[in-house]
Amino acid sequence: MLGLAAAVDQLSAHVLAEALVTSAEQAGLALAEPSAVEERAGDGVAGRVAGHDVVVGSSAWLRDRGVDARAADGALARTAAEHGRARVLVGVDGRLAGAIVMADPLRTEAAETVRGLRGLGVRRIAVVSGDDRPTAEAVAAEAGVDEVIADCTPPDKVVALAAMRARPGERPVVMVGDGVNDAPALAAADLGVALAAAGTTIAAETADVVITVDRLDRVLEAARIGRRSLRVARQSVIAGMGLSMIAMLFAAFGRIEPLAGALLQEGIDVAVILNALRALRP
Repeated sequence: MLGLAAAVDQLSAHVLAEALVTSAEQAGLALAEPSAVEERAGDGVAGRVAGHDVVVGSSAWLRDRGVDARAADGALARTAAEHGRARVLVGVDGRLAGAIVMADPLRTEAAETVRGLRGLGVRRIAVVSGDDRPTAEAVAAEAGVDEVIADCTPPDKVVALAAMRARPGERPVVMVGDGVNDAPALAAADLGVALAAAGTTIAAETADVVITVDRLDRVLEAARIGRRSLRVARQSVIAGMGLSMIAMLFAAFGRIEPLAGALLQEGIDVAVILNALRALRP
């Protein structure tokens, strides 16, 4: 079952598909080349492998492909979901073959990043996930976020962001994502931040900010850099304009000669540039 599921998932860019393929390779399974592959983003993938019709994904996806997935709602599958694990169903030749349960551990830096963002004044932090609600809530509780929006397809994520943006006092809304399924939401947010270690994903192309390492704490670092840079820029603008206006007043009353005024303005410009260079310091 794992070999068939991983074979059809070879052509999917979903993070769970990548986990299935890696697991099958670690088990020493030879993965056949799939054909007639069809994928619905956020739901699953289907194709033909070694003479078998294989469907991998959510229960709704399996039902749409003619596979009765009711048996997957048993106590074992529910218990797995309640403990924050992702469940992927596999159908073979029109019948439910089984469920693959994968751990979705929290990033080690997630909770610290959430605390740091609150320290910067972020008022509300939400998890918007394609996972089922028990899985998403388990992760959210460990990370310490405020809101959970689960069972989301890519269009659902766009709708969720639109609802957030419509709330009084909630803007700007920042979306952080790391996969193909997050690309529409990254584009719809006021600010999209992509965790794109390879730097070539669709998420990176649609985001406003691209972090080229796969570390969530770099989001906090980027926020700090952005705020510091903006603060230094404002200081430079205010100081430059203020000093220039004072110099112009002195020149207007004949207290500064034209040549001296030109040299003074150059000095002000150099001082402002040197102050702006402070933004380069970590």
